[in-house]
Amino acid sequence: MTEMVMPNDANPMGNLMGGYLMRWMDIAAAICAGRHCEAHVVTAAVDHISFQKPIKVGEVITLEASVTRAFSSSVEIYVEVFANDIKGQNPRRCNHAYFTFVALDDSKKTPIEAPPVIPLSSEEQSRYDGAARRRELRLILSGRIKAKDATEIRKYFADSE
Repeated sequence: MTEMVMPNDANPMGNLMGGYLMRWMDIAAAICAGRHCEAHVVTAAVDHISFQKPIKVGEVITLEASVTRAFSSSVEIYVEVFANDIKGQNPRRCNHAYFTFVALDDSKKTPIEAPPVIPLSSEEQSRYDGAARRRELRLILSGRIKAKDATEIRKYFADSE
């Protein structure tokens, strides 16, 4: 997905406002998730978003979204944001985040099974493997599971005794 940053998208310093970027990231991720699931999807979670590099008025941003892994009714989507000027100069990666979506049936109320993901490249395999840990951390932070019940990330928090 590509967007140009216009004056009404910016703060008084001429930088893209974070809320606009988050909206565009959510849209790109939702399209990716919906296509993968061939279903309606809703945003369930967004992992940490930090604004690493400012994006100025007049610059063009490209959002790249990809499915990293599917669980029962949810899919994790990785979104990267790149910016450059209108001539394609000064390219840079400005932001990234993981989004989680739940696939819904045609009534848009009941979760349905999400199709599996088959990683093909080493990068896809790495994101696929990390997805289980990220999911478990999201579940702990949302209070849906207790940290003591975590299996994927337990080894990272082993007692020092």
